[in-house]
Amino acid sequence: MNEGTQETEPKRRGRRAGGEDTKAALLAAARETFVERGYEGATVRSIAARAGVDAAMVNHWFGSKEGLFAKAVLQVPIDPNELVGRLLQGPVEEIGERIVRNFLGIWDATEGGHFAALMRSVTAHDRVAEVLREFFVRTLLRRVVASVGTDRPDLRATLAASQIFGMGMVRYVVRFEPLASADVETMVKAVAPNLQRYLTGDIG
Repeated sequence: MNEGTQETEPKRRGRRAGGEDTKAALLAAARETFVERGYEGATVRSIAARAGVDAAMVNHWFGSKEGLFAKAVLQVPIDPNELVGRLLQGPVEEIGERIVRNFLGIWDATEGGHFAALMRSVTAHDRVAEVLREFFVRTLLRRVVASVGTDRPDLRATLAASQIFGMGMVRYVVRFEPLASADVETMVKAVAPNLQRYLTGDIG
């Protein structure tokens, strides 16, 4: 494959001045490359070439391609702790609405590109699915459910994940209308009540 040489022209080559600069460049390049090519299509060499650094820097900063993917794509644009804080800030009975607004705000910013890349990667690589479950169910939604103090937190977190990812699939991957082009408030009114029930209501 000549993938590495194909990526050299848009970015400068050679070593960067500082370690944090290198790390930031790799994260930016990884986000672009994963969105364009999916998990399998994005190689360490092509990401490093786009960032203008040596491929060994991927292992140095992130341990592996999986580690880079987790930081660059699964992390979403804000820190998970900050996102959990956003979701929990406000009345408990409106948490479903806040979740829908926040995730649509994150994914709509790239017209669903990050979400679509995530789904391609999940179907192509078991490890990515494991990291995805770790992030969304344990790191994010399980903490939200635990904070509101309802019963059966693992089941509730998984049900909430199914609602969020179902919404993403319909809106960004298969693009079923009218949901694919609906405004955020329409989506909130349609999706949030069921999500709220999963989190705080009667689930039998």
